[in-house]
Amino acid sequence: MKTSFNFSTFNLKAGLFALAVGALMASCADYNVTDDFKAEPDPTFVEPYKDYGTVKSYLNREAYPNMSLGAQLKVAEFNKQELAHAVAITNFDDLAFGTTLMSGTIVNAKGIMNFLDMKDLLDHVQEIGGKVFGSPIVANANQADDWLNMLTAPIEIPVDYVEGKSVNFNDMSVGPYTGTAEKGTPTIEKYDDQNTLKIPLLGSVNIIEGFEVDSLATYTITFWAKADKDATFNITFSGNKVNGSGPNGAWTFKSGKWTKIVVEAKSAGGVTDGYLRVENTRSAVFYIQKVEVGYYPDNHRAQTEQELKDTINYALNAWCDGLMKINEGRITSFDLIDEAIDTKATLASNGLYDLKHSTDKIFWQDILGSERYAPEVSRVASAAYKTHGGDPEKLKFFISESGLNEQKKFESLKYWIEVWDKNGAKIDGINAKLNLTYSEDAATQAATVASLNTLLENLAKSGKLIRLSNFDIKYQDADGLPVASDKITAAQRQKLADFYGEVITAYMTKIPHEKQAGICKGNMADTSDPVGLWSIDSKSKDWVRNATYKAFCDALQGKK
Repeated sequence: MKTSFNFSTFNLKAGLFALAVGALMASCADYNVTDDFKAEPDPTFVEPYKDYGTVKSYLNREAYPNMSLGAQLKVAEFNKQELAHAVAITNFDDLAFGTTLMSGTIVNAKGIMNFLDMKDLLDHVQEIGGKVFGSPIVANANQADDWLNMLTAPIEIPVDYVEGKSVNFNDMSVGPYTGTAEKGTPTIEKYDDQNTLKIPLLGSVNIIEGFEVDSLATYTITFWAKADKDATFNITFSGNKVNGSGPNGAWTFKSGKWTKIVVEAKSAGGVTDGYLRVENTRSAVFYIQKVEVGYYPDNHRAQTEQELKDTINYALNAWCDGLMKINEGRITSFDLIDEAIDTKATLASNGLYDLKHSTDKIFWQDILGSERYAPEVSRVASAAYKTHGGDPEKLKFFISESGLNEQKKFESLKYWIEVWDKNGAKIDGINAKLNLTYSEDAATQAATVASLNTLLENLAKSGKLIRLSNFDIKYQDADGLPVASDKITAAQRQKLADFYGEVITAYMTKIPHEKQAGICKGNMADTSDPVGLWSIDSKSKDWVRNATYKAFCDALQGKK
């Protein structure tokens, strides 16, 4: 459903929604209806908050020229153009889409990029005059891991066949077999005018053994077998059962003639002793001759350090080019890097936290280098942005990180930003992810407030633009137990709302006006936690303004 917007007055007709006097006039139950649709009064405008306008209308744009109010939702949710879409564009300046515009969602294992949803989203946002805050360009999570693994996989190389061990039973004397027998008593016997290894019924014997295997190599073992009846047997190579084409993976051959058996197999993990075990069934006694084993070494090699760097640079350029080509300069602010700091690893030089590194997947910084991480990403992304019609003067990059209320983590992020700045990175701001909980326990709440104020003071001293995201506050009772949205009382909701207002006021007063990039709400409506500006009616499922809505509006206009 396409929607045309005039931000003063809207028409409500034939399943479209509208805003009257700058306010949303349709309930969620009224979307996607037929031409006989008639609007009822929006349930969000019942007492006591019906006289409030849209949230963003309360921000003094002259006093706070750089501050933006954002809301986060999913691409699919927005593209439905239903209630969440209407509430978001009506009440907030810009939209954020979390992980749903990151490479992990867009790029498949072969490197094919599907930007259809993003294109629909950006075309529509452009049509209505809205703004989007860009999802992280690179990160450790939500990346196109399958694609990166494919690109950085070992390279195939030509290899020569390696001759291995061979056994000719004509070289052995008739009598007991000296090799390993698990079951039965195999013997060297004269058969068809030659010495052969006789495998008795239910016998289990290693017909070749005593060589070291390469765990990465595929071995080819050949031997000749003959029996007076059709024979069935099982084969194990160095701990790994090798299936044939017979029932239950058995190997078979017809009676009366010598049959060449070819087995290709790798050893089981951790096994270094090579052997081929033949396990006879009840079908027939059979005889073996001329056993040979050889292999092709692993025909792959790891990419060199330079090859890996070239590969990752290719991937970074391809991703940024595809992203910015679809963007066409429409998104001007992005998270450049997300969640880079590792609180479990410290630097030997200063004791601050290191960046995250990985041993089992590809992290961009492992290949680009920790100190070149942000400089390379910002260089490539900036170039692609400019190539595809973006105005470099408008482009802003943020480093997003959570847990910055921990002093050491904040100092660590500050250190890495300084390192990246010195190496030529474009870093305009810090996107601090909030993780707040209101507590009825006075001491706990006081500690939360003190921690928040310290965080804002630290952020203000950074000299960067400051954006607060994931702005949801949960509620905890005096015993430390969470209070769910369907259990919270009016009095508790008011305490929660007051804390929302306190946080907004602290941001607007502690962060210099020229450095205020804005606040982004994590959830507009309640989830299982009472985090929304809107509650959800249990029966109608409509969104209903609650005390937090009022607190937002009051705080933005400076009211206590």
